[in-house]
Amino acid sequence: MRDVCPAFFVSLPRNFKNPFVMKRLKPLLFVVVLTGFWLLASSDVQPDHYTPYFMERAELEKSIRLETSPRDMVNPGKIWIAGNTVYIVERYKGVHIIDNTDNNLQQKGFIIAPGCMDVAVKGNIIYLDNAVDLVAVDLTTGRETKRLKNFFPEHISPESSRYGDYGRDQDLILVGWEKGIR
Repeated sequence: MRDVCPAFFVSLPRNFKNPFVMKRLKPLLFVVVLTGFWLLASSDVQPDHYTPYFMERAELEKSIRLETSPRDMVNPGKIWIAGNTVYIVERYKGVHIIDNTDNNLQQKGFIIAPGCMDVAVKGNIIYLDNAVDLVAVDLTTGRETKRLKNFFPEHISPESSRYGDYGRDQDLILVGWEKGIR
């Protein structure tokens, strides 16, 4: 061993070279490391907890609307660019509309769409998810042109990979998750 790493042994104090001392230090080191892990595991730090938010089916179907005033970006998601317009998803809330004419980004509006996580644009139609529904909205009028109900599965919890009914009424649709402490 001395041939493999002679600099290591030269730099150690004399007592650490003694096999008798090393034999007693190994269990002590093991106890110190184990105690550190125990202290970390028993601390008061709790993992994030997400609370589901629901909306009645009738309310969900009336929820899509175009606002001409911009909103602050709090939880941005996917981005879609079509021509001079940038569309940025605000997770579970809707879509920001940003004008990029002359490379001068300016927020122009917001499409309210509870449960929205994804977006695509073709021509004057924006396609987005409204929780479990796929919705087409005419960008010139701001009106919904088509809705395919229950097209998507429900959004799973960010803290797990399981779906569930979360103890709710059958008419309620899961539209998002709010992060909080248990």
